[in-house]
Amino acid sequence: MDRYADGMIARGPTLTPDGETPTGSVHIVDLPDADAARVFAFEEPNYLAGVYREVLVRRFVNELGRTMWEFPGGNAGFLIIGHGGTGDQVPSEYRERLIACGPLLSDDGIERQGTAILADLPDLAAAEEMMSHSRAGYDRVEIHPWRFGGRPR
Repeated sequence: MDRYADGMIARGPTLTPDGETPTGSVHIVDLPDADAARVFAFEEPNYLAGVYREVLVRRFVNELGRTMWEFPGGNAGFLIIGHGGTGDQVPSEYRERLIACGPLLSDDGIERQGTAILADLPDLAAAEEMMSHSRAGYDRVEIHPWRFGGRPR
């Protein structure tokens, strides 16, 4: 995975609600095309080791224009995925808590298929509260405990 370090925007494990056991992994990487993204996803060491079965590959627009390593806050929070529709913008009072945020698009970049958010929030209730203002327009919303992964700096 080190060969992708220059394009890494964010990474880290999703966790069980108690924060103890990995349930998956998030990688937001700037890659040239959908084929390169699939190669990256299916060569990821934890996937190859069978840590998780499902892989979601989506085009992502980095609305914040930074990497997670440039985020001034803590090192844990939540992965929030709004599936389908456009959803609403994250309310302005939460903007300083966003580690990464942007729309998820189809492979051709035309159709919006949801939103991905990594947010520095103290607990699940805070994540649910933030999304209570943004759920409109999503078919389904997932909220997973998440923490910062290692390397690029």
